[in-house]
Amino acid sequence: MTTPANGPLRVGELRPSQLLHTYGVGAVTDLPNLSTLVLGLDHWELERAKPLAEDRLLAAVRRRLGSQVTTLRTPPYLQETTDPFGDWSRVGVPVALFPRWLRCSREQCNQLSPVSSGLFELEEHYFRPENTRYVHNCFGSGRRRPTAVPARFLIACPDGHMDDFPWQYFVHRGADVPAECTLTLVERGTTGEAANVFVQCSCKNVTARSMAEAMGRRGEQELPACRGHHPHLGTFDECGEKVRTIALGATNSWFASQLRVFSLPRAEEPLAQAVREHWRSLQLLAAVPAEAAKMLLPTQACWPDLESYGVDDVWQAITDEATASVGTTADQSAEEDDFDLATPEWEAFTSPRCYELPDFTTEHEATPPSAADWLDRVVLVHRLREVSALTGFTRIDAPEWIPQDDDLTTVKAAPLTREPTTWVPCAELRGEGVFLAWREDRIATWEKRSDVIAREQTLKAAHRAWSLSRGIEPQWPGIRYVLLHTFAHVLIRQFALECGYGASGIAERVYARSGKRPMAGVLLYTAAPDSEGTLGGLVSLGHRDRLGPVIAQALEEARLCSSDPMCAEHDPRVHGRLHGAACHACLFAAETSCERGNHYLDRALLVETLSGDLGAFL
Repeated sequence: MTTPANGPLRVGELRPSQLLHTYGVGAVTDLPNLSTLVLGLDHWELERAKPLAEDRLLAAVRRRLGSQVTTLRTPPYLQETTDPFGDWSRVGVPVALFPRWLRCSREQCNQLSPVSSGLFELEEHYFRPENTRYVHNCFGSGRRRPTAVPARFLIACPDGHMDDFPWQYFVHRGADVPAECTLTLVERGTTGEAANVFVQCSCKNVTARSMAEAMGRRGEQELPACRGHHPHLGTFDECGEKVRTIALGATNSWFASQLRVFSLPRAEEPLAQAVREHWRSLQLLAAVPAEAAKMLLPTQACWPDLESYGVDDVWQAITDEATASVGTTADQSAEEDDFDLATPEWEAFTSPRCYELPDFTTEHEATPPSAADWLDRVVLVHRLREVSALTGFTRIDAPEWIPQDDDLTTVKAAPLTREPTTWVPCAELRGEGVFLAWREDRIATWEKRSDVIAREQTLKAAHRAWSLSRGIEPQWPGIRYVLLHTFAHVLIRQFALECGYGASGIAERVYARSGKRPMAGVLLYTAAPDSEGTLGGLVSLGHRDRLGPVIAQALEEARLCSSDPMCAEHDPRVHGRLHGAACHACLFAAETSCERGNHYLDRALLVETLSGDLGAFL
């Protein structure tokens, strides 16, 4: 919602997951007639933001942002009713108009001015918020007035700052601008490219200027230095970096910096599991007399998750947990495993027992005979809950794809608040998945082969060149990770053809580590933001009679790429790439699927390609 002079106005709708992945804090949101910017957490209403209990994720967020972070919360939301003027219509994520320069859409006008000039009027639609728009009074009246559309270009810098394009500075080439001059933005072609977009001024001594001059290296020289503006916070930092012109809605205008974890079992019974999940808030009741505690239970924020068990049973579970946790605290237990996000998940998936919990249900399946010599176990995950937290964002360049277990404090991102953040927005997704664990003896033997070692040296040399060109410390994930990551991408493509879900809706989690506590496995899962999750189409592929043919077909498809021999013979050292034999035609997946941005992929490590056997595992 926006905040005009007469109060909050609802202007559109977004899914909770979109507020973390696509349109989070600081991102520009395209609406039918408006372009808005999601404001910082300082402007969000905490009263309607539900707290989420996920200690492992909270500990990881605190390690990245600081110990002042106390809670994880969902975006503010209130159930919609039939009353268009009810409380729900004033609850939501706050946004502001951005860019603040608008252009009249009438072809004979095309006037370009800031909204603060008073030339544009906001036309509100309470019953149809998607029709809310700014209009220009250059022609007609009422609905006949032309819509004022957002200016097409912005400027940003790699430090996360963004600002309106300096239209007057650009067209006047840095000279003083007379107060009486007006600007127009016109297109002189049919392609819509920047070379055909011209900025004109009413001053007779100023010629029109093409937007192509604001692009690339020339644009960095022609435009003023960054003034350090964070429009989502309303602050200005000391910057002075060179700015880049970006198109409105460009994908490089906002990249999320996130942390994600799965909700893992903490007890064998559903009630004990629920109590442990909310123990941070329930432990205070353990010191209260029984009758008083039972009266206070329905007032707790977590009560909706516990109400179905009854007050007496919940109180008994609280007392049992308090007795069992004597001598330890929630914070102490969190410190033991929260900084290593992968190991607890690996242990839960490889546990010999099956779980039957609301957010974690597993079933062991027999290994297909065709893969028994290298596949150790198959686990069907019927129910899965993933919680993700937004910790910041970047512009121009995506955040470096480092594993979550590395030094989280090295992630550089723009802030979500003016002061140190005390809470972060989260989203929870529920779904299903298939977990495949590889035999450790097979993969350990493969890592020691001479051809594999030689291939690793080639990939590491390219990785080192890539890292140094960006001024970051090389963090090689290991040849084991490249192999498992490649296998995950191969299987995602085949799963998408078999299960009915789109390839962009299937995500991966790779567990790859050598040493004292080795891991070798992948989890392919899909999730949805509704309360019921997904429908079981992905899990059905994990059954023995279906998984074997699916894996065999996926490996066969990986042997040949439509871009071969260029793909198979690609040398990553030439241009400092982070992938070997991989491209969009064979391995690259959607941004929502890959945890490493399509880095660290190589078909040659998995199967034999046109280039021969360069260390193929299978």
